[in-house]
Amino acid sequence: MRGLSLMDRYIAKSVAVPLIGTLLLAAMLLVLDKMLRLFDFVVNAGGPVSVVWRMLANLLPEYFSLGIPIGLMLGILLAFRKFALSSELDALRGVGAGFGRLLRIPFAYAFCLMLLNLFIMGWVQPWTHYGYERLRFDLRTGALGASIKVGEFNHLGKRMTLRIDRSEKRGTSLHGIFVQADDKSGTQIAATAESGRFLSTDDPDVILFRLEKGRLIQDSPKFQTPRTLAFNLYDLPVNIPRVDPFRQRGHEELEELTLPELVRVGYLQANIPKEQRLGAQANLHFRLVEVIMMMMLPLLAVALAVPPKRSDSSLGIFVGIVIIVAYHKVNKYMEEAAAQGRIEPILALWVPLILLAVWIYWMYHVLAHRPGGQPIAALERVFKVVRNQIKRLLPKREPA
Repeated sequence: MRGLSLMDRYIAKSVAVPLIGTLLLAAMLLVLDKMLRLFDFVVNAGGPVSVVWRMLANLLPEYFSLGIPIGLMLGILLAFRKFALSSELDALRGVGAGFGRLLRIPFAYAFCLMLLNLFIMGWVQPWTHYGYERLRFDLRTGALGASIKVGEFNHLGKRMTLRIDRSEKRGTSLHGIFVQADDKSGTQIAATAESGRFLSTDDPDVILFRLEKGRLIQDSPKFQTPRTLAFNLYDLPVNIPRVDPFRQRGHEELEELTLPELVRVGYLQANIPKEQRLGAQANLHFRLVEVIMMMMLPLLAVALAVPPKRSDSSLGIFVGIVIIVAYHKVNKYMEEAAAQGRIEPILALWVPLILLAVWIYWMYHVLAHRPGGQPIAALERVFKVVRNQIKRLLPKREPA
């Protein structure tokens, strides 16, 4: 930062603190909300708790791609709001620093974060989304070494049922065991045992279930009567059910394709089905407009940061968040409409971006080039009336 003036360094520091704080807070809130549901899903699937952290790590790029625009907008907005309330903004403009000069650092932040978000949405997020879906698939199929559920009948493949009363040492020592199994020849085995454990074998498709101190009943069409056996140690082979391999990346989800892959599927390959081609085009333009929109956020933040004179209204913060969230929802709807062929993908995604850009520039023009201009003056007046009415309805506190 040696080449920056003292004013630029001051603005950079003032923007960085709320930007980083808002980004981390937004990511933490999203992670905490998802963490509870993931713990419930993993526990119900009988998987190891450690997989929750792997799933959350795969979700972080998606959360950051949503949090970075909000953090950028709030970082700039809160910094310039502080300047306005402390009269620093008037002082800076009084010495000849116009809004164009003051916005150099915010635009530098926006450009760097735009490139970062482009890398996340274009290359990182497709792979992490695929990794997250693969972990879900492994949990459902038991490929992660799902634990045996205590007190329930567990089906290991189509030919074995197992129930245990107690599990110790992270599932390596089982107690109070009942097991029932049969094979293709019609032989059936039912056994109870005080304890047992699973052991690996040289065959990757077979494991041994070693039972200790129990009784066994074996029945077969070859036997006139079932056979019974009391044992101290009995090894029961268990065939591991075959699991179909997980699908290839991008085979069903276009969100798992990188930007070059979306371009190839959407525009360069001729033998692609129409539905898949339209979906790839819509997703490609959705990602591009979501990233390019970030270059308008400095103008939006400054336009909403400056409250009316002799007022500390925080309405601009609420309006800014609503605009970003609403624009994201509009883009999602337009992406779905374009993928279904109801509207041309370029028109569906780029027209809202152009309209938003014109609106944001108008708000900035009102603030920067009209004396006393306030882009959301009408909303401020309504907000002031509502706030005064609420104050009148609230009971007044009597002095002590």
